[in-house]
Amino acid sequence: MRIPNHIGIIPDGNRRWAKGQQLGKEKGYEKGLLPGLEAFKECERLGVKEISIYGFTVDNTKRPTEQRLAFTKCCVEMVNMLKNENCEILVAGNRESDMFPIELSDLTTRKTFGTGGLKVNFLINYSWEWDLKANKSVTYYNTADISRIDLIIRWGGMRRLSGFLPVQSVYADFYVVDDFWPDFKREHIENAINWYQHQDVTLGGWKNIALSIDLVERAIIFYFLLYSPNFSSIVYSCKAVLLFAPEPIISFVVPKPLFLTALKAL
Repeated sequence: MRIPNHIGIIPDGNRRWAKGQQLGKEKGYEKGLLPGLEAFKECERLGVKEISIYGFTVDNTKRPTEQRLAFTKCCVEMVNMLKNENCEILVAGNRESDMFPIELSDLTTRKTFGTGGLKVNFLINYSWEWDLKANKSVTYYNTADISRIDLIIRWGGMRRLSGFLPVQSVYADFYVVDDFWPDFKREHIENAINWYQHQDVTLGGWKNIALSIDLVERAIIFYFLLYSPNFSSIVYSCKAVLLFAPEPIISFVVPKPLFLTALKAL
């Protein structure tokens, strides 16, 4: 069986589960703790090398205070639970914000627990904007220590990434579980991996490419690649780099009129 090296986990549906149980929405997060541990153990048993778990986003912190405190507390407890396992933990997110739990500050660089083994990445107070606005003198994005994702599993029935690790997810297969996260079963992961066996993994025939430019420039380049009739006029130059490779490999240019057209379209 072909086991994905890296699985992304989006544990959605906690609030809807709580509402269905006629509980306060904040109560749903507590029910997500045991599923988190079970998912870890199932991935460990199957031989997965790395998992990334969506804890909470910067946008999530705009929810009512009681919900924010509840999911923050549960994320901290989940990390503490996994400290008792054989794993290597990294917490990725905007730690400059007051919304980042100070208890997890020492895990913003990867640390080994027990004998090590399965890499676990927790996205805490994460946003894709924060991720892609890295200090480019050091790296091109803040989560450079997280590898490319092979398979993303989202619970709760929603068909969207919600900003989940956009660089690493660029070629990931996406599997949706309709059950809410608190109703987690190990068969969910088994079913996802069985489905994964039938997916054609070609990586588009190329290694992944990440643009080492700011967000506006990224959008302009993508617009240009989609709509430009030719590459003949050299005015605006940007570099692209191989994802997970140390040096730029492609340079391409944008004609000034097309650049201005793209800018107006944003």
